[in-house]
Amino acid sequence: MQINMRLADFIRAEIEPILQDWEEFALTILPAKDMGKTGLRDHARGMLLEIAEDLDSHQSESEQAAKSMGREPKAEGETSAEVHGGDRQSSGFSVIDTVSEFRALRASVVSHWTKAYPTITGQQVEDLTRFHEAIDQAVAESLEQYATVKETETRLFGAVLLASPDPIYVLDLEGVFIYANKATTDLFAMELDAIIGKSVLDLGFSFASEIQHHLEKVIADKSTHRGKFIYTFASARGERFEYLLAPVLDEHQNTEAVVCICRDVTEQALAEEKIWHTAHHDLLTGLPNRRLFLDRLEQAIKHAKRSKTPLSVLFMDLDGFKNVNDTLGHEAGDRLLSDVAKRLTNCVREGDTVARLGGDEFTVILTGAKQRADVAMVAQNIIDALTLPFNIAHQPVQISVSIGISLYPHDASSPVALLEAADQAMYKSKKSDSNRLYFHDTVDMEGGNSA
Repeated sequence: MQINMRLADFIRAEIEPILQDWEEFALTILPAKDMGKTGLRDHARGMLLEIAEDLDSHQSESEQAAKSMGREPKAEGETSAEVHGGDRQSSGFSVIDTVSEFRALRASVVSHWTKAYPTITGQQVEDLTRFHEAIDQAVAESLEQYATVKETETRLFGAVLLASPDPIYVLDLEGVFIYANKATTDLFAMELDAIIGKSVLDLGFSFASEIQHHLEKVIADKSTHRGKFIYTFASARGERFEYLLAPVLDEHQNTEAVVCICRDVTEQALAEEKIWHTAHHDLLTGLPNRRLFLDRLEQAIKHAKRSKTPLSVLFMDLDGFKNVNDTLGHEAGDRLLSDVAKRLTNCVREGDTVARLGGDEFTVILTGAKQRADVAMVAQNIIDALTLPFNIAHQPVQISVSIGISLYPHDASSPVALLEAADQAMYKSKKSDSNRLYFHDTVDMEGGNSA
């Protein structure tokens, strides 16, 4: 190299090894680990070439004095340093990370320069001074742009939070509110000052302990959690809510806070429940239909198997119902079915299931009767209850019922087989006189007594 090589020419000639040393440092910055070589180097190369051009330019004494005090006039258009600052901010770099990059760039140039020229004099000293001033100027431009982008993002984020219809709030590691948007204060029907500094437990919400439990897990595992709760706030807004807890991580990937986003899903939940209820219940009587009956029977069988407790199914068919339909009309028949459903429900315990399978066929899952005689007693109570006159269309109407009974696991062990066994027993009852009950194993019971 020539002894009198200017620093600007040196930077251009040695830009690759300078950038190589700088890149090794840049990759130690956490947000840079996932960036490609092009993303890391582009701005650095541009900044070095701009600095080299600045070193070549003439500078008056007044311009030099202004630059040394950081008062250099702003250049037209964006500089590489400004673009660098904006990009680094959007890539998750902290201010310290960005400043560290410039320090490393300065150190790389100076290291290569002093190795090539251990002793510098005259113009080279002036070049080095102007180089440091140019780096300082680049740092200032980068951080100014960084701050501008940050402030813009903060304003936009604040506008989004303010306009959001969903309650959004931030809790510290102790579960204390450190931020709450307007939707949160509206939902809680509380002023912001009454929320900030308090925990969900302090505010007395019934779901607070559940939130606190999952909050601790989110903090520890740095994971998100989705949950639901039912609560009516003082604002009387909503009732069913879904929520998301997400950790806020610092530059060292440690949880420093937790953000919670709530959503009122009351209308959606009620609509879904209505759809489910319609699909699983008889529209006329409100009783479980065949689908729900078989589902509950399956669960009852599993429980009976685990607990070794008895289980029985009663299959019922109304005798005389067709005559009511034919003589009094379908409206009277519907009223009769609704009244039968009420009487059946009153004959069994709350934990038992009464269902309408269709037409004038009803079933019961009986879980409390331990002896065969107990099952027969419940069936006889049903017979007696349905024998009493019904007041239909302003006149007394009498019907009777035929009942078939199957026992788990004596007669069958699956829901469908158990139901079919009770159905077969019911037909045996049907062929005999009305108001009779039959067990599937053909033992005839009448009035609660063995035939």
